Amino acid sequence: MHKSIFRKKFDQYFLKDKNIAKKIVKNLSFLNYDTVVEIGPGLGILTQYLLKHHQNQVFLIEIDRELISFLRNKFSISKNRIIHKDFLKWSPEEIHLQNFAIIGNFPYSISSQILFHILKYNQYIPECIGMFQKEVAKRIASHEGKKNYGILSVLVQTFYEVKYLFTVNPQVFFPIPNVKSAVLSLRKKNEILSCNKDLLFKCVKTAFNQRRKKLKNSLQLFNHIPNFYKIPFLNKRAEELSVQEFLQLTKEIEIRR
Repeated sequence: MHKSIFRKKFDQYFLKDKNIAKKIVKNLSFLNYDTVVEIGPGLGILTQYLLKHHQNQVFLIEIDRELISFLRNKFSISKNRIIHKDFLKWSPEEIHLQNFAIIGNFPYSISSQILFHILKYNQYIPECIGMFQKEVAKRIASHEGKKNYGILSVLVQTFYEVKYLFTVNPQVFFPIPNVKSAVLSLRKKNEILSCNKDLLFKCVKTAFNQRRKKLKNSLQLFNHIPNFYKIPFLNKRAEELSVQEFLQLTKEIEIRR
């Protein structure tokens, strides 16, 4: 393990178990796409298995300049497929990608931001396999009525079928984190969104910002619209609404605006 490469500022925890790496890559379905973007490849433990099957369709996005040099030396990928950039500032349109999967061992500190960035471009991304801190993974996969059900649960599940694949123990990383990790599968739903995407995000975030209040109180920024108090679900709290009910709620607000 290249200990000298580790840099704390990038929240790096390198997976060192090859069997787990193989297992993660095997969960990619390659249904209706043939391109994969790996976020934060690090020392390339996932990359080596991706390249065995899809060498010409793999892109790597890495923020750490030292790791870019390491990856270019280790793998014979054309340079324009190893991208030195912060994923949160990257757009698939920069390299004209329109149908691709995402895979990665996501840094714990920005995993939620990575998901929001994926949701921004969800029309291009039919699948995502990601490693998260276990508690975050459970939150993403949670359902209404559960304590950890929240913004990420609703917004990710609006666009993707979420499957909790398996838990990963700290000992398989260098350095060893003080939390467990988990791998999730996100498969894009076929349904067309029935409401405005930006408005949905606004409704969900506003509702959960005051999750203990009933929606008629937490969604006061919309109370100026006609017949606001006739909108269904306003006597419920955010954590009580299913994903489908949030979609209905947003559609009702959209109609009345």
